[in-house]
Amino acid sequence: MHLLVVEDEEKLGDYLRKGLVESGFNVELAREGPHGLALAQTGNYDAVVLDIMLPGMDGLKVLQELRKSSKVPVLMLTARDEVADRVRGLEGGADDYLAKPFAFTELLARVRALLRRSPMQEASRYALADLQLDLTTRRATRGGRRLDLTAKEFALLSLLLRRQGQVLSRAVLADQVWGMNFDSETNVVEVAVRRLRSKIDDSFEDKLLHTVRGMGYVLEHRAGDV
Repeated sequence: MHLLVVEDEEKLGDYLRKGLVESGFNVELAREGPHGLALAQTGNYDAVVLDIMLPGMDGLKVLQELRKSSKVPVLMLTARDEVADRVRGLEGGADDYLAKPFAFTELLARVRALLRRSPMQEASRYALADLQLDLTTRRATRGGRRLDLTAKEFALLSLLLRRQGQVLSRAVLADQVWGMNFDSETNVVEVAVRRLRSKIDDSFEDKLLHTVRGMGYVLEHRAGDV
């Protein structure tokens, strides 16, 4: 599932993105109110984690503007556990509220609860040809055969499956799976794609994971491919 985190505290924002990615989500991070609002209005997110105290535009204003066009579930964060703050956030359209400091396990539980309640909830199973992936059981198979994937390989495959048919650049994969800016000097994406391909394609006649030279990678079934 695709989450947006809007948090200006650098360490906390990085910590949340890392933890959520490792929990199986695809995560984008914004550090300012206006940037967060722009992403939330244009991105197809399943939920938003939104801090109240933000530079440029505070979280309550971001929420107010977002609610003019979107019903995406929003979990508000604040350093102050004041009743007035909670009321303002909830009356402004927030779906839940969490005061800092908090345990990551609680934030994760609240995000998952929002997603379960949301009518926008994404499918938990994906398939392409004889490749199947179940997000609930974290099980991937091809041709009925269980695929032994690492956590990063599972996250990479789930992203490619959700956006099958779309060419995803190395920069997008680096950000969504590893939560890092793409560095042309590193080959972490290429190595991960190569290892994933060896598990989902090498033993099968029909190849599903393709390299698009100069652009990135795409997961799709190409009729007639051998």
